[in-house]
Amino acid sequence: MSQERRYSFEFFPTKTEAGHEKLMTVARQLASYKPDFFSCTYGAGGSTRDRTLNTVLQLDGEVGVSTAPHLSCVGDSKAELRELLSTYQSNGIKRIVALRGDLPSGMGMASGELRYANELVEFIRSETGDHFHIEVAAYPEMHPQARSFEDDIANFVRKAKAGADSAITQYFFNADCYFYFVERVQKLGVDIPVVPGIMPITNYSKLARFSDACGAEIPRWVRKQLEAYGDDTDSIQAYGEQVITEMCERLLQGGAPGLHFYSMNQAEPSLAIWNNLKLPR
Repeated sequence: MSQERRYSFEFFPTKTEAGHEKLMTVARQLASYKPDFFSCTYGAGGSTRDRTLNTVLQLDGEVGVSTAPHLSCVGDSKAELRELLSTYQSNGIKRIVALRGDLPSGMGMASGELRYANELVEFIRSETGDHFHIEVAAYPEMHPQARSFEDDIANFVRKAKAGADSAITQYFFNADCYFYFVERVQKLGVDIPVVPGIMPITNYSKLARFSDACGAEIPRWVRKQLEAYGDDTDSIQAYGEQVITEMCERLLQGGAPGLHFYSMNQAEPSLAIWNNLKLPR
C-alpha cells in the first residue's frame, strides 16, 4: 500500500468458534483500510501453534491481506520449526515475526534447540534463504527479563545482524523512548526500519496489568488521569484516543517508518486513531 510508510494490525488466535468469527469480521473491516499486512501471535511455548497456523492461512487466503505469523523458538524443535516454515512457504506466506517467545507458566528457562531470537532468525535464513521478510521485536523501554538496557540493545543488534529485515516495537506511551532507542541502535550500525507498536487505550485496569507484565511504562500523568475517570468507560476511551493520536502524530513527524496497531481483535479503537491521523486508505 504505502511507499514510504507501512501500517499493520495484529491479532491473536481465539479459543472459541464465536471468538474466531468475531476476529474474521474485525479483520474484514480492517482490510477495507488497505493495511500493508496483518500479523498473528503465537502462544507461550507454541501453545497456539495450530490455531495460529489456521488463522494466518485464513486471513491471508480469505480476507486477502498478507499475513505474518509470529514464530517463536521456545518449546519448539528444529524439526517442528522446519515443518511450520515449509507450510507457510508452500502457502505463499512472505513475512514472519521471529521471536524468542514467552515461557509457559511454570517453565523456569527456555526449552527447545534454539534459545534466542537471533538463533531463530539465523535458522529461518538457513532454511528458506530470502523467501521471508523477517520482523523481530524491539523494546524501547527494555525487555522485562533483560539484565540491563545495554544488554537489551546488544540483543537487538544481534537479531538485526542475524538477518532481520525490520522490527516492531513493544508498545509504549512515551515517544522519547522510541527515538532514543532508534538513535542508539543506529549508532551501532543497525539501520533496519523500527516500526512503533501502538496500543489503543480502552480499559485502564486491564492495560495496567498487561503493562506491568510486559514492561511498558504508563506515564504518571496518563495513569493519574485514567484513574480519575474510575468506571467512566467513555471518558477513558476518549482520553486514551487523544493521548495515542497525539503520540502517533509525533512519531510520524519524527520519521517513524509506519505504525503497527495491537488491535486486541477489535476494530474501532485502532481505526479511531487511524482516522484521526488521516492515514491513507
